[in-house]
Amino acid sequence: MKKNILTILDLTTEEILALLERAIILKKEWKEGKKEMSLTGKTLALIFEKPSTRTRVSFEVAMYQLGGQVVFLTKDVTQIARQEPPKDTARVLSRYVDVMAMRTYSQELIEETAHWASIPVINALSNKFHPCQILSDLMTVKECKGQIEGLKIAWVGDGNNVAHSWINAAIRLNFTLHLACPPGYEPDSDVLEKTKGKSNIVLTTDPIEAVKGADVINTDVWVSMGDEGKQKEKEVFLPYQLNLELLRHAKPDAIVMHCLPAHRGEEITQEVIEGPQSVVFQQAENKLYLHKALLKWVLLHS
Repeated sequence: MKKNILTILDLTTEEILALLERAIILKKEWKEGKKEMSLTGKTLALIFEKPSTRTRVSFEVAMYQLGGQVVFLTKDVTQIARQEPPKDTARVLSRYVDVMAMRTYSQELIEETAHWASIPVINALSNKFHPCQILSDLMTVKECKGQIEGLKIAWVGDGNNVAHSWINAAIRLNFTLHLACPPGYEPDSDVLEKTKGKSNIVLTTDPIEAVKGADVINTDVWVSMGDEGKQKEKEVFLPYQLNLELLRHAKPDAIVMHCLPAHRGEEITQEVIEGPQSVVFQQAENKLYLHKALLKWVLLHS
């Protein structure tokens, strides 16, 4: 049976933890010079409507390092640009490649493609969710803290697709998630609906309350990719800037995370992102190893 990863909720707790452990092992083995070619003969199609640096390169390199091949497609070079139905594209590509990863605006498009495809489909980012990002972020947390269970993880800023996937992760795993979002910029109601009865997920408008005693602090850009045309008042977000003053409310050994690209001086200051508590580049590197683990899992069930 094919395995789709459209949101983190497509994975069980046990599957998430196994993926993280596998990714950490793959990273260790690669650093030790051990190479494997377990995906030789396999092909990944990357279907991207949005620009990308980390997601594209990490998926491509992950596939190459495991012996596979990659076909990169943008909307404008395919018949999707001429309104070919997603169900037709999905069924055709299923006959050419072994797995698809999509980076697009519409979560519904990814879900429709997955419904019609006979091969695994991975959500490499939509406006609604970013599951691969949070899986690699959890890998980073585990590396830095030795565990995930029992930690307090804070999110400060817009209740966007990354925040949605952090909420999904907190539903599956035993950590406390505190989200501080400006009024009117909370996570979507349908995402929050799934948190009912979950005392480990707390939504507030107070960034200090969210960060107080936190082991991990996350933030992201105030205006997400594709929302540049929407007016967001920066003064609304200024109290949610991750700066040294806010950071001092967290634990002294708290780590700072940002999925990048970062707008220094807006959602995070230069001092924090370049400071000793920042793990943003380790976080970015880990996308490579998590994607290796994910591709092996959906293609080889291992």
